[in-house]
Amino acid sequence: MPLIQLEDLSRRYGRRRGIEHLTLEVSEGALFGFLGPNGAGKTTTIRVLLGFLRPTSGNARIFELDCWRDTKKVKQEIGYIPGDLRLPAWMNTLNALSIFGAIRGLDITRPGLELAGRFDLDPRVPVRDMSRGMRQKLGLILALAHSPRLLVLDEPTSALDPLMQQLLHELLRERAAKGHTVFFSSHSLSEVELLCDRVAIVRNGELVADESLATLRERAGHDVVIRWQNESQAGAFEPPTFLKLTLREGVIWQGTLEGSPNKLVDYLAGKPLVDLSIGRPDLESLFKRFYGVEARV
Repeated sequence: MPLIQLEDLSRRYGRRRGIEHLTLEVSEGALFGFLGPNGAGKTTTIRVLLGFLRPTSGNARIFELDCWRDTKKVKQEIGYIPGDLRLPAWMNTLNALSIFGAIRGLDITRPGLELAGRFDLDPRVPVRDMSRGMRQKLGLILALAHSPRLLVLDEPTSALDPLMQQLLHELLRERAAKGHTVFFSSHSLSEVELLCDRVAIVRNGELVADESLATLRERAGHDVVIRWQNESQAGAFEPPTFLKLTLREGVIWQGTLEGSPNKLVDYLAGKPLVDLSIGRPDLESLFKRFYGVEARV
């Protein structure tokens, strides 16, 4: 059975919909990216998964347990950091580990302090004296310290500097290699592209993609830029049917190649070119091409 199962899941707020007929599965050990524009339904989905919201219809299950009815059992093996993390001003890392450990019935002080060392966070500094980035580190420590089977992370790197982002990625890859699952919601397409092996994309409360990055790129074809020697030569030829141009201006042809690059190379053989570029699109280009979503979502 998949670790996470959403079946025809809907959650409405009166007449306004949060998510609509969402069906999704996440396998154990996955680094799973969950993307979409603001207001697309990402946070609503996470709140249903964590048992904070009751579905209007459909089902949400984690560890084969119902996320609403069995929420206490589900939460025991989940680590979570919200997008709007808030902690008491008096709290520091030491007493936070003690309190959160007592709630879970576990001693998480030692692994928590080891994480604090990796994140370069002084465990004695209270929240009131922490920067936003330091508070984010503390939230991550509390989410990771009990070694949960599932990590649900909502914008976890938003306040971290690049070095700390890299460290978090390393930690998440380590956990995934041990069979733990990461459900990673982010606005950073480049980050998801670096970290995740599969992505789901929601827009207006509906699922518009659920595929591996490799499959998305394969569907998208290749990006092509052709530079001719001069404008008259560029205008003398018509593009083949397998090359869909998005720009034809001066000496430049730019577009998308369907099928093998060999076909384009054969077509261009002997023609007066200055340069040719063929490559797979990045995740931002895939968003624009397939889903009409802004590059930064």
